[in-house]
Amino acid sequence: MGETMRAMVLEQFGTEPALRTVPRPAPGPGQVLVHVAASGANPLDTKIVAGAAAHAQVTVPAVLGIDLAGTVAGLGDGVDAFAIGDEVYGMTGGVGDNPGSLAEYVAVDADLLAPKPRTLDMVQTAALPLITITAWEALVDRGSVSARDVVLVHGGAGGVGHVAIQIARAHGATVFATASPRNFDAVRALGAEPIDYRSTAVEDYVRDATGGEGFDLVLDTVGGATLDDSFRAVRRYTGRVVSILGWGSHSLAPLSFRGASYSGVFTLLPLLTGEGRAHHGEILRRIAKLADDGELTPLVDGTRYLLTDVAAAHRAVAGGTNTGKVVIRMR
Repeated sequence: MGETMRAMVLEQFGTEPALRTVPRPAPGPGQVLVHVAASGANPLDTKIVAGAAAHAQVTVPAVLGIDLAGTVAGLGDGVDAFAIGDEVYGMTGGVGDNPGSLAEYVAVDADLLAPKPRTLDMVQTAALPLITITAWEALVDRGSVSARDVVLVHGGAGGVGHVAIQIARAHGATVFATASPRNFDAVRALGAEPIDYRSTAVEDYVRDATGGEGFDLVLDTVGGATLDDSFRAVRRYTGRVVSILGWGSHSLAPLSFRGASYSGVFTLLPLLTGEGRAHHGEILRRIAKLADDGELTPLVDGTRYLLTDVAAAHRAVAGGTNTGKVVIRMR
């Protein structure tokens, strides 16, 4: 009988994942076997469990978990970028037919991995992959953020929002961020000027922040009416709006009347299609450098969750009771 391991398996949508003993994987060609130390929990995980994330293309039974940090335990043929014992991290599975990271071991595409930031521990590192790749694709790949830009981040205290502020600041941009008043201090500590989105009209904060000219780059992490507000807040001609939740029906007229541009981000595409995976690994190398240079630190919820506490971790994420990124420790 082959080696086994523990993993959290979603056996049916709408039920809690169950701890099971499953075969331990072996790395195939181009793959790395990672001994998982920690796995980040994301809102997408809770939607997958509920059966409300058709775009993630998960077929049950499935091992969940999108983010990981851990140690290289084995190498498949053709892998020379890593060595056994290396500490790595990545957004590696939990969608499509890619096994997730809520397991003691997982075999993953080497292109999706990067060396772990030296200055962060495994728990902090596991908080990073999905949110930082998403923010990087939005701000850098789509938005071409630069030191000349005045940037607006909607949802500045959220998972993607709080790292987006730091990435924009690291590129020299001036950053404003919408948030609730209770999160103003956190937003200021990240380097952005907070805006109370509940009590301040779009026209008012555009006037106060940009003299009425509009923001050079607007990142929408909320969707719905917030994306409509983004179209009204962007600078004429050269402004860019990027959304990670642009899935609804919207009028493009306010954007068109400004001659501005819009882009969408769907971070799961490389996992689902296989195309562009090496770019994710490269982004994480850039993120690791920002972290090691002291320019990016994730906000991590202080509650200690173990592999047996996955349901509780998901409830915290779904209910919004967490005070930072929720991370599940394997051991």
